[in-house]
Amino acid sequence: MTVALSVVCAVLALVVAVAIWVVSLYNGLVVLKNRFKNAYSQIDVQLKRRYDLIPNLVETAKGYLRHERETLEAVTLARNQAAGAAAALAKAPGDAGATRAFSAAESGLAGVMARLMAVVEKYPELKADAQMSRVSEELASTENRIAFARQHYNDEVTAYNTKRELFPSSIVAGAFNFAEASLLESTNGEAERAAPQVKF
Repeated sequence: MTVALSVVCAVLALVVAVAIWVVSLYNGLVVLKNRFKNAYSQIDVQLKRRYDLIPNLVETAKGYLRHERETLEAVTLARNQAAGAAAALAKAPGDAGATRAFSAAESGLAGVMARLMAVVEKYPELKADAQMSRVSEELASTENRIAFARQHYNDEVTAYNTKRELFPSSIVAGAFNFAEASLLESTNGEAERAAPQVKF
């Protein structure tokens, strides 16, 4: 009886130890997942700020760029598409499809913003406008914040992905469907890696 009781106690102790170990790995993955989601929320705050600044930039430029209506409309459309893609990604940070759509929309926005800035260069009176200078400075500052927030997000995603791929965490990650998170990478080569240059 005592040998059987010892075996049962040993098995129970092993089961409890394995359960504690699994719970610990699971909780570690949850913590890392929540960290990268929080890091994305910091990007989202800065993106919303930028999306709010772009209409101010367009409105200021409208008075000077009457013959550039197509460019201004393209900026507004690209801004709306990027804001929609950012909202979709905010619902599922790390999702590969949402990340690709967001990167594509951001790349499109960067392209039309560069086109707008090239047009603005042709209008010295617009470059000298106080409102345009203020909005441009705020936009440049926001771009820098986005770049730092994106780097932080990518660091957190890398930590999460590394943990979910390492053994024995990979067993728990697979069993509880901890999917791989996608990094926010450049879709437009070196041009997108640098913050857009807004100079006046």
